[in-house]
Amino acid sequence: MDNVLSVCWAFLIGGAFCVLAQLLIDLTRLTPARILVLYVSAGVVLGAVGLYEPLQRFAGCGASVPLVGFGGTIARGVREAVDREGLLGALTGGLRAAAGGTAAALCFGYLAAVCFRSKPKTL
Repeated sequence: MDNVLSVCWAFLIGGAFCVLAQLLIDLTRLTPARILVLYVSAGVVLGAVGLYEPLQRFAGCGASVPLVGFGGTIARGVREAVDREGLLGALTGGLRAAAGGTAAALCFGYLAAVCFRSKPKTL
């Protein structure tokens, strides 16, 4: 029963992030690119103040998979690298922590572009 409850929380928290993004698109003049930056920055801020990890423990993939999770990963990587390497870690920690996910996204995006032909939007 605990697994079902954790899946429900992940769905609800991840869905809440999506609903909030859709509301920002519909009700403001923010572009999707700006909302993306807002979500990643929010993840970095939540990670920096120590609120992201409790959220991730509670919501599981509902908090770690969306863009907020990417920001949280960057913040955690910077924090760990600064503890190990000092000031240089502030420059390299985020890149090192997020490299695997970024590389996977680039590779899968490239494969999708090779396998499928895009069509221009018609207005």
